[in-house]
Amino acid sequence: MSGFETPLLYTIAAILIIVGLVGTVLPALPGLPLMFCGMLIGAWAGDFKEVGVWTIVFLAILMLISVGVDFMATLIGAKRVGASKKAMFGAAIGTFAGLFFGIPGLLLGPFIGAIIGEMIDGKEWRAATKTGFGTWLGLAIGTALKLALAVCMLGVFVLALIF
Repeated sequence: MSGFETPLLYTIAAILIIVGLVGTVLPALPGLPLMFCGMLIGAWAGDFKEVGVWTIVFLAILMLISVGVDFMATLIGAKRVGASKKAMFGAAIGTFAGLFFGIPGLLLGPFIGAIIGEMIDGKEWRAATKTGFGTWLGLAIGTALKLALAVCMLGVFVLALIF
């Protein structure tokens, strides 16, 4: 690579990693896949000398686990309290709408969306609130697990760069 391409690739890698890290808590961004892409670009920019192919394979496995964890935590949380498909759809819409209201919106959006979805499905407000909380709890646990995996990925990547 020429002298100008390498710093550009490292810059792109750093931006993707930072945006990906933010994306672990913002549901609209595919956090860990973005982080992985940044790490892959960073490894490529260094000709896979500091960060080798096996490290990238390990990071890819962690990224795939995170996608599964995210999906399963939300599904289990919602299904455990008997959420309907409308509640799941409502939680997704609420999550998206919550993006426009900052942290309170991110915390309350999925909860309110699931409640509205359940009420549209014909459940009374108490049962809908229980479902909303279960759906929210699943999302929160999934986010916490994704964040832990993101920190783990970042640690593996940095250790590979240093050693």
